[in-house]
Amino acid sequence: MTEATRTPTQIDAIAESWVDTLVELSPTLGTYIGRMEHADRFDDFSPAGHARFADEARSALSALEAATPTDPIDEITRTDLSSELRLALELHDIRWNLRDLNVIASPAQEIREVFDLMPTDTAEDWEVVARRLGAVKGAVDGYMESLREGVRQGIVPARRQVVEVITQIGRYTADNGFFTEFAGEAAPADGQLPASLARELADQAGAARVAYDQLAEFMRTELAPAAGEGDAVGRDMYALHSRRFLGAVIDLDETYEWGIEELARMVAEQESIANEISPGASVEEVVALLEQDPSRKLHGTQALQEWMQATSDRAIAELGATHFDIPEQIRTLECMIAPTKEGGIYYTGPTDDFSRPGRMWWSVPEGVTEFDTWRELTTVYHEGVPGHHLQIGQATYNRAQLNSWRRLLAGTSGHAEGWALYAERLMQDLGYLDDPADRLGMLDGQRMRAARVVLDIGVHLGKQRPDGAGIWDAEYALAFMGRNVNMPDEFVRFEVNRYLGWPGQAPSYKVGQRIWEQVRDDYATARGTDFSIKEFHKRALDMGGVGLDTLRTALLRD
Repeated sequence: MTEATRTPTQIDAIAESWVDTLVELSPTLGTYIGRMEHADRFDDFSPAGHARFADEARSALSALEAATPTDPIDEITRTDLSSELRLALELHDIRWNLRDLNVIASPAQEIREVFDLMPTDTAEDWEVVARRLGAVKGAVDGYMESLREGVRQGIVPARRQVVEVITQIGRYTADNGFFTEFAGEAAPADGQLPASLARELADQAGAARVAYDQLAEFMRTELAPAAGEGDAVGRDMYALHSRRFLGAVIDLDETYEWGIEELARMVAEQESIANEISPGASVEEVVALLEQDPSRKLHGTQALQEWMQATSDRAIAELGATHFDIPEQIRTLECMIAPTKEGGIYYTGPTDDFSRPGRMWWSVPEGVTEFDTWRELTTVYHEGVPGHHLQIGQATYNRAQLNSWRRLLAGTSGHAEGWALYAERLMQDLGYLDDPADRLGMLDGQRMRAARVVLDIGVHLGKQRPDGAGIWDAEYALAFMGRNVNMPDEFVRFEVNRYLGWPGQAPSYKVGQRIWEQVRDDYATARGTDFSIKEFHKRALDMGGVGLDTLRTALLRD
C-alpha cells in the first residue's frame, strides 16, 4: 500500500522533533503511541508544565514558518502542524488548562487510563508500572495546582462536571475499584511476580488511591463551591473548540439548522425501516420487538467480547479480500472489555511498530448485562474495519511516506469520527447491513449523532430549542437525548454529561461525516468518468490524519 521510501525533509525533521518533544512533555501520550522511554512518569499538569508546553509550541511554530516545503507531503505537514500549534497556543492564552475538567477526557481520567495501555508481559514491565503508580501523586498534585489557580482567577469548570468526576473517582478508589484490582491481579505472562514487586505494586497502588481521594476531596471542598452554575461555554470559546475538533471552520448557526434537518431525515428513515420490519408499527414498537428477540441478544460481557471479536475478524477477512488493501500488520484488532464502568466505546491505535495492536474498548456501566447485536453491529464497523482501525492503522503503516507526527498524532476528531460514520454508511452500501434490524441499529447511531449536533451547539450557544419553548439547558438536553436514542438511562446520562463538559467534540462526528461526503462528492465531480471510489479512499487514508480543511484542499487542488 505504500510507495518507495521518501527522503526526509527539513519539515519532516521539525515534525519528528515535535514528536520527541511531546513524548518528553507528555509521557502518557508517549505510551499511547508506543514510545516508552518516559513510561514511569506523567505529564506536568501544573501551570508551569503548561507554560513550558506553550514555549515549546512557539519554538516549533517558528521553525515551521521559516521552512520551505519541497513537495505536497511537506505542504500538508506544514499547514496542518502549524494550525495545530496555533490552536494549542490559543487555548493556552485563554487559560483552558485552568478549567480542564470533564467526565471523559481530562487529566482526571487520563492519569488513570494510561495504565490500560502499559505493557504487562514481564516482571520488568510491572516494575515500570509500579514506578508510574508511585508518580500518580505528583501528577495529581500538579493538576490540583492548575485547578486551584483557576479558582483564584475565576476560571472554573461547571459544577455538574465536578460532581460527576467526584463520583468517578469514588469508583477508582473503592476497595474493589481500579487501583486495588489492577495491582491485585498483576501477573506477567512469563511467570510469577517476585514477592517484593507484588508488595511494591500494592503499596504504590495504595498511594495512587490516596492521591485520587485527595483530588476528590479538593474538588468537593474547594472546586465545587467555586464552580460555575451554567454548562454553556459561549459562542467564542465554542468556536475555538469546534475548530479544535474539526480542523475546519464552520458556520455554527447554519450547522445547527442543518442538524435539525438531518435529525428529521434520520427519524423518517427509521420510521420507514420500522414499517418494513413490522407494517404499521412505530419505531418504538419495533425496538421493543427486537429487544425481545433472543436471537439478537448477548448475555454478559464475555459473550459481548467474543461477538465483537468474531464480527471484527470476519469484516477484516472479507473486506481485505474484496474492497480494501489491508496490510498484514493491520489485520489484528483486539476487542476488549474496558476495566472501567463509565460507559462509552472507544478505539486505541497500534504502537508504531505494531507490537501492541489496535484495540476496541467497551466500557460497560455497572448493572448493564445484556446487549443487542442489531443495535451494536455498526459500532464494530465504526471502531474497527473499515472505520477507525483501518484509518488509523493505515496511517501508522505508511511510514515510507509519512513522518511520525503524520502517522501517529496528526488529525482531529472530525477527521477520525467523521470517517467512522462515513464507514458505517459504506458498510450499508456494501451489503453488510441488509438485515432491516441492523440498518435500524445503524440509523439509531446516526440519529444519535445528528441529535448531538443540535444539542451541543444549542446548549453551548444558548440557542432557541427546536420546540420553540425557550433556551436550551441541561434538563431539556437530557429529555431531548432520551427521545432520540434507544439506550439505557445510564448511557444517556453519561452521554449528555459528556457533551456538556466537552464542547464541540460530539458534533464533530456527524459534521465530520458531512464534510467527508462533501469532499468525496466534489472529488467525484472533478474526476468525472475517471472517478474511482477505491482510489479516493486510498488517497485519503494514505494522507494520515489531517484537519478537514486540509483534507479538502489536498484532495481537490489537482
